[in-house]
Amino acid sequence: MAILLSDAGLHKHLLPLTYTRPVGALSAGIFTIAGTWERLVDMPVGFLTESYLQAKFPAVKADRVFEVHGGLLPTEALAGAVVDLEPGQVLLKHGKPLAFCLEGASHTSEGHWAVPPTFLAQVEFKGEVLVIERPWHLFQHCATAITNDFALLTEGRRSAPLSALNTVIGDPKLVFLEEGAKAEASIFNTTNGPIWIGKDAEVMEGCMIRGPFALGDNAQLKMGAKIYGACSFGPECRVGGEVNNSVILGYSNKGHDGFLGNSVLGEWCNLGADTNTSNLKNTYGEVAAWSYADETLVHTGQQFLGLVMGDHAKSGINTMFNTGTVAGVCANVFGSGFAAKHIPSFSWGESEVYALDKAFSTCARVMDRRHVPFTDEDEKILRHVFNMTEVFRR
Repeated sequence: MAILLSDAGLHKHLLPLTYTRPVGALSAGIFTIAGTWERLVDMPVGFLTESYLQAKFPAVKADRVFEVHGGLLPTEALAGAVVDLEPGQVLLKHGKPLAFCLEGASHTSEGHWAVPPTFLAQVEFKGEVLVIERPWHLFQHCATAITNDFALLTEGRRSAPLSALNTVIGDPKLVFLEEGAKAEASIFNTTNGPIWIGKDAEVMEGCMIRGPFALGDNAQLKMGAKIYGACSFGPECRVGGEVNNSVILGYSNKGHDGFLGNSVLGEWCNLGADTNTSNLKNTYGEVAAWSYADETLVHTGQQFLGLVMGDHAKSGINTMFNTGTVAGVCANVFGSGFAAKHIPSFSWGESEVYALDKAFSTCARVMDRRHVPFTDEDEKILRHVFNMTEVFRR
């Protein structure tokens, strides 16, 4: 048996984050969505995604495959309901499909996720469901995802010791350090949720952290960082300054002072010193943001929304991002005044194009600093993204 996480028609709605990964490889908590499924069901997990991503994020074959909506935040109750499905059944919540168990080698089509085929037997799921359908859902559901992942990861285990030089406000049992994690002279507040510090991660002196919070393996919080939960920073991140309710997927840097709020950064991003994001309009009104599905600015229904940044994007020092800014993959942002609300992929400054050879050279150099190779498959994906986003750079 195996789990196959389908993009379920959400690929365009979660761009630019999904230019370089399937929906199920996104993360709102400690693990990626796929990583949580692996721990809950103890079976192989694959992806049904865009063809150009499939080589790096392959599907999976088994005698029985449960095709699951890739944006679902997995829980024990949901996992149990999925693996109880029989061939020819679909799991629903208020008429919307959550998972299919199809006969043989069949797969769903995009339309099946809107209207399930009538020939399938319907099974209603009675538990709570949270779905990542837009980029801002990652930080909105971050608290729940961290809390669920924390319980799953720490059950029956003992935390590495926390230095007595730290201060804990709330339940000390909700602070969990993995092997090799370090923290000195900082404040941990678990009143609103747990705090997880990954293997060999470091919380430097003077940090103030409110849970729910997750700091990935080998990541660092710089001295004096102010972290308002819920926040999740993936492996190898370097984070300083002031951050509120934001998700950084991994291998990205916000190493200096400046404010990041209600935002999502992909992997291999770097925010220059004193980069700031606005997450609230002066009018306190609804924030508009670029939609790749609609190819225009759309109303988001959100009062708080900062920056959504694709993989390998960078900002120069003193960059100012307006509310609801969307920056594409390999966008290099610098210039005077506020950046544009939509910064196309492979932009260089305000009007030039980031040449592919130079972009690839930077990607390789940046990844090598974290001892991660820039593979031929990575290059193929980015080349495909460059070509498919040309229309936005005209």
